[in-house]
Amino acid sequence: MRGAISAAKRWSFLMRFEKTVLQIIPALDSGGAERTTVEMTKAIVGAGGKALVATSGGRLCAEVAEAGGRIFPMPVASKNPLTVIANRSRLISLVKAESVDIIHVRSRAPAWSALWAARATGVPLVATYHGAYEARSPLKRFYNSAMTRADLVIANSRFTAVAICRFNGPGDRLIVIPRGADPERFNPEAIAPQRLADLRARWAVGENQGALTMLLPGRLTGWKGHQVAIEAMALLAPSSRTGVAGDFQLIFVGDAQGRDGYAASLARRVDELGLHRMIRIVGHCDDMPAAYGLSDIVLSPSTRPEAFGRVAAEAGAMAKPVIASDHGGARETVVDGETGFLVLPASAPALAEAIANMAALGPEGRRAMGAKARAHIAASYSIAAMTAATLAAYETLLAKTISGGAAS
Repeated sequence: MRGAISAAKRWSFLMRFEKTVLQIIPALDSGGAERTTVEMTKAIVGAGGKALVATSGGRLCAEVAEAGGRIFPMPVASKNPLTVIANRSRLISLVKAESVDIIHVRSRAPAWSALWAARATGVPLVATYHGAYEARSPLKRFYNSAMTRADLVIANSRFTAVAICRFNGPGDRLIVIPRGADPERFNPEAIAPQRLADLRARWAVGENQGALTMLLPGRLTGWKGHQVAIEAMALLAPSSRTGVAGDFQLIFVGDAQGRDGYAASLARRVDELGLHRMIRIVGHCDDMPAAYGLSDIVLSPSTRPEAFGRVAAEAGAMAKPVIASDHGGARETVVDGETGFLVLPASAPALAEAIANMAALGPEGRRAMGAKARAHIAASYSIAAMTAATLAAYETLLAKTISGGAAS
């Protein structure tokens, strides 16, 4: 594996990238891959290039357009073989019409269409693994192999890189470019008090002035750890050992994305345990910096390893201590005992104990831990480093392609 972060330093001297990049992503609703698509659109346009995005749609399309990118609606979310084949032709036409210099695919679903289009047009292909996909069966390994056949394979963390190497072999075409958080957008000093007041009113948060407010951001899906957090709250509710006599508020922020049954099951469990005054399920939030700003602690209790862990990076940038499951990318973004705590995955008692320990630190202790978290994220996981490293990788790949060294 080659490091691309050092290339980011070289990029600062180049300044310009007057090329056309086509990013391909199934949908642009929410999530790490989707947010990275927007961030790279801004970087490409800011460097003088053209940013195109082929996608089936989503709320973040507006942000792509605002950043100067162009959206090309296409059914690239489909796994239907006939649609995948048809997408090949659509992408070839788009690449030729827009004189695309680089194709960058961000998901397995459109990866085969992108690979075929790249090979048909001679345009280099970049594939980013935003998840550590499992591939136990030969069929699954073949399905995933479209990503590893790219001319350049990007892993969004060291954890993801190890997972890619376990099942596939991109060799020296694999580099690690961690995702990041924008320290300007996620800046506690930049959050106007009115933004916090608006969220407090909308979510009915803060009636109990002494309450410890916790935020669990993430789409409502089983592996994000909402159920573990509910059970941990049930363990804490009757306790006085934290010094706040069980006076907690926990906010679930995130889309159901069609999983209405799961969302309803969470609400039922909250009611069954009598925690309706402690736990709120508030849905999507357009102002995540303010959401983090409302919190004292941020939770990321995923039961499966996060490939990177955007929540920990964003919360850290907002100077908030994080309690995360001890696996996956969280081991890179959270320094256990310094910027937050890492806990046994899927364990409500372990999570409850960590929350109690965080509460026992008091406001000053949590602020000190949050300050270390912000410094850690700014030093190693910034958006500027991620976008610069990616643009530098594009340049290196184009130079290699011209010299005839791209993958076949």
